Amino acid sequence: MRQFLKYTLASFTGSVLFFLVAGGLLALGAVGLTGALIAGLARGGGSPTVEKDSVLVYDLGTLVPDTPMVQAPGDFVVNGRMSPQVALRQVVLALEAAAEDDRIVALYLKGSSTVGMGLANQQEITQVLTRFQASGKPILAYDVSWSEREYALVALADTVYLHPFGDLEMNGLYSETLYQADALEKLGIGVQVTRTGAYKSAVEPFTNNAMSPQEREQTQRLLQEIWQGLLTAMAQPRSLTPQQLQAIANTQGLLFGEAAKTAGLVDDLAYEDEVVAALRELTGESDDDGDNAAEFRQIDLPTYAATVEDEWATRSASAEVAVVYAEGPIVYGDSGSDGLGTGVIAGDTLARQLRQLRQNDEVKAVVLRVNSPGGSALASEVILREVQLIQAKGIPVVVSMGDVAASGGYWIAASADAIVAQPGTITGSIGVFSLFLNLEDLSNRVGLNWEGVKTAELADIFSVSRPKTEQELGILQGTVDTLYNAFLDRVEGGRQLPRAEVANLAQGRVWSGQAGQSLGLVDELGGLQQAIETAANLAELSEDWRIESYPKPSDWQQFWVTFLGAQGQARGRRPLVTQPFAVSPLATDTLTAQGERFLGDSLALIATLNDPRGLYMRLPYTLRLD
Repeated sequence: MRQFLKYTLASFTGSVLFFLVAGGLLALGAVGLTGALIAGLARGGGSPTVEKDSVLVYDLGTLVPDTPMVQAPGDFVVNGRMSPQVALRQVVLALEAAAEDDRIVALYLKGSSTVGMGLANQQEITQVLTRFQASGKPILAYDVSWSEREYALVALADTVYLHPFGDLEMNGLYSETLYQADALEKLGIGVQVTRTGAYKSAVEPFTNNAMSPQEREQTQRLLQEIWQGLLTAMAQPRSLTPQQLQAIANTQGLLFGEAAKTAGLVDDLAYEDEVVAALRELTGESDDDGDNAAEFRQIDLPTYAATVEDEWATRSASAEVAVVYAEGPIVYGDSGSDGLGTGVIAGDTLARQLRQLRQNDEVKAVVLRVNSPGGSALASEVILREVQLIQAKGIPVVVSMGDVAASGGYWIAASADAIVAQPGTITGSIGVFSLFLNLEDLSNRVGLNWEGVKTAELADIFSVSRPKTEQELGILQGTVDTLYNAFLDRVEGGRQLPRAEVANLAQGRVWSGQAGQSLGLVDELGGLQQAIETAANLAELSEDWRIESYPKPSDWQQFWVTFLGAQGQARGRRPLVTQPFAVSPLATDTLTAQGERFLGDSLALIATLNDPRGLYMRLPYTLRLD
């Protein structure tokens, strides 16, 4: 323990000192010296080596965001390095490269407690796995307990293993919402809302004690569409029918060991050492290696991805296709940085980035990758204006939708020259709402008294000390109605749909990407790579173009990421970019994890509600498929 503490404290002290020195250099403007430090760190780690006859290992728990998040330095000091993550495009490139790499003999899909991506990204990776399999290289998959999300990803594997005492989940999808109206009333917290769209249900948990018929209808429809997609993804590679899997979900729910094999869902029951032995056969390693027989020649996906170049980014060409990542809730104002890794879409920050691209003569097309549930109405319009100005200059804009591009996320996409989404993308939610809380009853109960003075009758319209009058609610509802009509205008013009048709598919309804295509909200089904190709074609660029990704990391962010990578290599671990938050160690308990996640989502939602007029276009829920 003494030695452990010594090395731990030494590492911690070194990290802190390095951080302070680097910060001082940057503050003093020592750009050249700092650049030299970054270059030295990058060289010091060396390039990862891929040995001949290696297995590429893809841990399904690896986080796959659209673009990497950067861990805050303070969080690093307190919590250490977070979970590994690789950007979606880099995962796609790595799997495509591995299919052609003579040093890679197989792909091993290693099960995890979670799948580190949303459904749309999973569908894009599934398509790449299919192409990998076509190369003739085997895909093996193993886990002690397969969830439906995991199984939908690995069902195409040549050999799916399950622990003899493990299980495979097949019990369908479930959604539930916590309704709080009675609780808020008992606490003395008043709630008033204005909204448009019978299906714009974001406010219902605060005003209702039960699910409205409209909310039940749209949630049931969405879940059913997603579930049918998962059933097809699981059944086809196994030569089964969706109806057979539905019967299992209705009557069994969990298949243990031999039952999963009998049903044809897994190929073999095996302990992990037996799976390792099968992998060693593929790498040509001997069984007489003593202790090393428990291992096999391998390289993990994050490390291998670091060796793969993006040919579209490195090719020599003057014409640029700009790929702009917009990920997170839409908030009003400026992020205070370039927007990389902040977890939100700050309206002014993204608008500034788009303006700079419009003024760059090398930019001939723009791909806007949207992964957002929406948010501030004003911020959404600020962003859309810059998109329209880019188009007015003759530069085509293609929107690539990620896991979710709904409400405000759809507002900023509506005028694009083309919209590309995955079947499992969540989109639509064309509606507007405002939510107003007041503390009058609570204040009376605890003996608090609000007093104020004003110069006009409506000066205190946004006060939380009292409920709004009918006149005030009428004024606020008029604002919401005006904004909703503007939303319909943008969809009508951008999608070139009849007004009556837009009004019918709006009303706050949430749609899948698959349904969105049939309704005209989406043009093509596909992923980010397809969207980039579509943008290049619309700009008539032939093959003479390259891509650039935005936002770019600042000098400080680049330094910090490089430092984290060097630290990881110095300790014999792979370099990685990390997520900005950690799950509590207590959260290994399922109930605790669910509680932390619910509270975290609620607090995160509240933190993003900063529209100056209190007007929001946001998805009514956070959908998790576990």
